[in-house]
Amino acid sequence: MMNSEAIADVDRPSSPGSVWQMVGEDIRCVFDRDPAARTRLEIITTYPGVHAIMLYRMANRLWKRGWRYLPRLISYIGRIWTSIDIHPGATIGRRFFIDHGTGVVIGETAVVGDDVTLYHGVTLGGVSWNKGKRHPTLGDRVVVGAGAKILGPIEVGEEVRVGANSVVVSAVPANKTVVGIPAKVVQTQRVNSEHGFDLNHHLIPDPVAEAINCLLERIRILEGEVGVYGCLPGGEKPEDECRRCDAKLVCEPANPESVVTESVK
Repeated sequence: MMNSEAIADVDRPSSPGSVWQMVGEDIRCVFDRDPAARTRLEIITTYPGVHAIMLYRMANRLWKRGWRYLPRLISYIGRIWTSIDIHPGATIGRRFFIDHGTGVVIGETAVVGDDVTLYHGVTLGGVSWNKGKRHPTLGDRVVVGAGAKILGPIEVGEEVRVGANSVVVSAVPANKTVVGIPAKVVQTQRVNSEHGFDLNHHLIPDPVAEAINCLLERIRILEGEVGVYGCLPGGEKPEDECRRCDAKLVCEPANPESVVTESVK
């Protein structure tokens, strides 16, 4: 257990790029990204993501000096303690935050930029047993939603948002949002935050539903051109549109006003 002087030292910069300076930045950034954080003591003693990054910083410094067994042992202890598995050979930038943390895995050749946020269940994994670069590279200010998997030696650009439970297997340009299995780029309206982080994962669209909706609209246009309405033979007016098919409810965005109208009827 750390005493009060040791806790205060965490935020006291030493030499540039020192382990304690980076750990201090990791702790301070929690206040910006977790509204539940109240005090440094609470963060240092109760946040498994902070414990994991502290142990990683120490293990990584030893790894860079040529040690192998001791860094792996520290990593193993950290995995037992926090349920977060970070290989000491991974490269992780400043102000790194893992929220909740359970089930996060970061491979040996993964590279993570500055100000990156990961949620629980995230994997930065490989798809090959060959030695060399086999894990992803994440740019600065990337946010990866809960349960997402980023696999292979691919590059994820700066300020990318990865939707929860997505599986990313190809490169992602900067300033994009990706969702789905496999993940696809979608356009979303960013919400500016005073801290510079957009955490509105629930506003991510469904690209499959949008594509089906587009096809349905084109079918309606084609049917209108030939004077046919609805999916049943004999339809001659727009009112003849088939009302027994659930495709519209399944494939098209819900309209709250139409739902209220239908319920009133």
